[in-house]
Amino acid sequence: MTNPSIYRDKSFDELNDELVKLKKEQFNLRFQRASGQLEKTSRVGEVRHDIARIHTVLGQKARGENVPAPKAKSAKTRPAKKMVAKKPAKVAAKSRTKSKK
Repeated sequence: MTNPSIYRDKSFDELNDELVKLKKEQFNLRFQRASGQLEKTSRVGEVRHDIARIHTVLGQKARGENVPAPKAKSAKTRPAKKMVAKKPAKVAAKSRTKSKK
């Protein structure tokens, strides 16, 4: 699995080359799976996710978004949980049908 920040550092041409390479690999993996020769089945999903990551980064670059790399989280502190007020439970309406005696 590849980190998206690796793709953000690359240019359009490098991303397109990587995309072509991954699509060829995906094509070969599909044939291996169909013929029963695929040993590492998880690679199919990894390649799909990498293709999606590249498409996402290409879209962000096309829109001109400058997405910074995420900062490492400190292990010592965690943000406090927000307290959410619970909604009152709905009261069931009484049945309006008459019981037969």
